[in-house]
Amino acid sequence: MPQRKDALSDSAIKVQLALDRFKLDFQVLELPGSTRTASDAARVIGCEVGQIAKSLVFHFLKKEKPLLVIASGSNRVNVELVGSNLGEAIVMAGADYVRASTGFSIGGVPPLGHIAPIRTIIDQEIMQYKEIWAAAGTPHAVFRLTPDELLRITQGELMQVS
Repeated sequence: MPQRKDALSDSAIKVQLALDRFKLDFQVLELPGSTRTASDAARVIGCEVGQIAKSLVFHFLKKEKPLLVIASGSNRVNVELVGSNLGEAIVMAGADYVRASTGFSIGGVPPLGHIAPIRTIIDQEIMQYKEIWAAAGTPHAVFRLTPDELLRITQGELMQVS
């Protein structure tokens, strides 16, 4: 049963409103268990860890611009590989940088709805799944979508990230 928007936390509402602009059947759910890590999320949702689309924020070393990498939950991002593919070194962003560039805290960063547009890279391995789950603004909120929908709503670039 879908949750009413007024039953969602403020951060989850921001994500639901961003999703609503796409006129697709996206529904943010706030769950009783933590979805902070990919393994936590998979356990609470009842799916494979690889079906979790984890949003990780990096920044370009020279430009100090944010980069969002959405990786399959079973993969670890190879920072050197991604930086090499992009032509510039990247580093993992700290908690304050993540909050300042996305408007969300680590553990709940969604693939969209950020303060400003962020260049987005999507792990090509996530395309093998029929459905995936992404964070929706808090460590307890998620939404279901397909990999193709993820590409559409983020305008992301597919890349090998691990």
